[in-house]
Amino acid sequence: MTTEQQLGTIEKVSIRQVWPTEDGHFTPWLGENLDKLGAELGRDLEVAETEAEVGPFKLDVRARDTSTDGQVVIENQFGQTDHTHLGQLLTYAGGFDAQAVVWIAESFRDEHRQALDFLNLRTGENTQFFGVEIELWRIGKSDPAPHFKLVAFPNEWRNQTATATGATAGVSPRGKRYQSFFQALIDMLRERHRFTNARRAGTRSWSSFSTGLAGIGYGASFAQGKRARVDIYIDNGDKDWNKRFFDDLEEAKTDIEARFGEPLSWERLDDKRASRIAIYSDGSIDDDDESLETTRQWMVDRLLKFREVFGPRLNELAN
Repeated sequence: MTTEQQLGTIEKVSIRQVWPTEDGHFTPWLGENLDKLGAELGRDLEVAETEAEVGPFKLDVRARDTSTDGQVVIENQFGQTDHTHLGQLLTYAGGFDAQAVVWIAESFRDEHRQALDFLNLRTGENTQFFGVEIELWRIGKSDPAPHFKLVAFPNEWRNQTATATGATAGVSPRGKRYQSFFQALIDMLRERHRFTNARRAGTRSWSSFSTGLAGIGYGASFAQGKRARVDIYIDNGDKDWNKRFFDDLEEAKTDIEARFGEPLSWERLDDKRASRIAIYSDGSIDDDDESLETTRQWMVDRLLKFREVFGPRLNELAN
C-alpha cells in the first residue's frame, strides 16, 4: 500500500504585491539582496551605491564584482522593456566603464533581447550584457519567492570557467599563472563549499570574496616577501568608520583567536584608509605545482574558518 504524496500548486504572483514601486521598493530590496542576483549571474556582487548619478540620469544600482573588482551597472524596470531604458543602460555602461551590464524587467521584447545579443557579439569579454526577468512564485500559501530568469547573456557565459584563447590574450605569463591558481581556488570554493558565486578568476595576485556586507570582504592573495595571505579587508570608503569597525573587532581578539585556533595579524594600518585582519603562510606563485596545491588548500581552509568565526560577529557589528 502506498501513501499518496500531497503536492502543492505553483502560482505566479504579481511583483507589485510585494514591491508596489520600482524605485521606492524594488531597488532598495535589490540593493540588500544582491547575492540572489549574483548567484544567477555567477558573480559575487557588492553594492557601491544606489541611485548613482550619471549626468541628469540616475542608475538604480552600481555594484562591484568582488572577484575582479569590475564595475557592474544594474538598471531595473517594471513592465515590458522599452527603448528609453536601453538608451539609459548604454549611458550608464559608458559612464562607469562597466565590466557587466544588467537590465532587469518583468518581460523583454524580442528586439531588446536581440539588441543585448548583438552587443555581446560586438563587445567581447570586456563588457558583458545580461537581460534578466524578475518573477515571483508561490507554492500553496507560502511566502512569494523571487526568481531571476536569464533571457540574454554572452555566448561564453555558460562556460566561464574554461580558459578561452581570447581570455588570456595580452596577459603576461605571470598573470596567466595567477589566473590558473585562483581559478582552481574559486571553483573549489564554489562547487564544494558554496562560499562564492564567482566563476572566473582575474590575472592579479589576489582574489576577494563577499561577506554579504558592503565594504568588508574576505581575501586570498600572495603578499610581498613570498607569503600567502588570507584576510578580512575593511574598507567602505570612510577611514573613521573602518578604524572604529576594526577596533570593535580587536576588542574581542582573545575570544576570536581562541575560536579560530591560530594567532592572527591585526593590522589597523593607521597610515591608510583600510584595515586588515590576516593570517600568513610561506608560499609564492613561483612554487612548484605540488607546493601551490598545498597553499591553495591552506587558503580554502582558512577562508572557511574566517567565515565560521567572523561571519556572525561581522553581521552583529554591522547592525
